[in-house]
Amino acid sequence: MKKLLEIVGFLALVQGVAGLVHEFTDWNWGFVHRLGLLDGYEIYASVALIVLALALFAAAESQGDG
Repeated sequence: MKKLLEIVGFLALVQGVAGLVHEFTDWNWGFVHRLGLLDGYEIYASVALIVLALALFAAAESQGDG
């Protein structure tokens, strides 16, 4: 379970950073800007993904080695 939380956290972190990079530099990569549902809220969604990643990393650390 710890490994799964770390993998999902890493993916959320990468997509959050990619969304912010896309918004500020117009590089065309990442997943957040491709969702029409989030039009106008891409920055908020990217920050939320980064916060989610940090929460997932904290949850993975609390799992221990078991």
